[in-house]
Amino acid sequence: MSLRALIATALLALVPASAFAAGGLQLQWFGQSAFKLTSPDGKVIVIDPFITGNPVTPKEWKDLDRIGPVDLILVTHAHGDHWGDTAHLARKTGAPVGLNADFGNTIRTLGVLPGDQLIRFNKGGPIHPLGDGIAITMVHAEHSSDFVYDSAVHAGGEPAGYIIELENGYTVWHMGDTGVFGDMAWLADYYDPDLVLAPIGGHFTMDPEHAAYALDELIAPDTVVPMHYGTFPPLKGTPAELADALGDTSIKLEVMQPGQTRTFE
Repeated sequence: MSLRALIATALLALVPASAFAAGGLQLQWFGQSAFKLTSPDGKVIVIDPFITGNPVTPKEWKDLDRIGPVDLILVTHAHGDHWGDTAHLARKTGAPVGLNADFGNTIRTLGVLPGDQLIRFNKGGPIHPLGDGIAITMVHAEHSSDFVYDSAVHAGGEPAGYIIELENGYTVWHMGDTGVFGDMAWLADYYDPDLVLAPIGGHFTMDPEHAAYALDELIAPDTVVPMHYGTFPPLKGTPAELADALGDTSIKLEVMQPGQTRTFE
């Protein structure tokens, strides 16, 4: 074996087996609505990176260096438990930040991040910031959005969710913070998501019963991962309550623990 091959073999041994997910999506949850998605071709998308201040994120994952290279950051809306570490992570990794166009204007005007690092877009057709293989569509979320910065409240644009179609066609819908709305059925029919990341905590978003109705009656995905629960006292909904509300269903409920990574295909 050549020296180059020996080095390659040694380096390969240092890579976790989970990094070779045979065409699958690697999904890591940090708690609340913060996720790291690694596509089948290795593109890394971080959504709503509320990590260092997240009360349920494991201590070892509060070191943002552990996230590694990031190709794109997506932010669903301006609230602090979603914007979170976006600016810090963007500066650290150089990753562009995709967000509602009006919220982007606020971020640029305040000098939080430079305008050339922002991908300002809106609900409508897909964009392809990572190349033609991955399509990202901003979609409606029934919520609110304002941005608190330097003890003042600023415009946060409209809240949103994201539908992400990966290189192999596998499609993820991160719903953001949302209540139930009728056009969930249209979005599900048009985009046919395989995996839905759905808020269930209640108070600010769907609770388990509302989420179950949306999932079972309007969306019917293959798999759902519950999110946005258990971080703060008002967010009382639980995955067990979601399971009870779903009852006998074909939807697979995957409950993740903060810091955990799973592969979906």
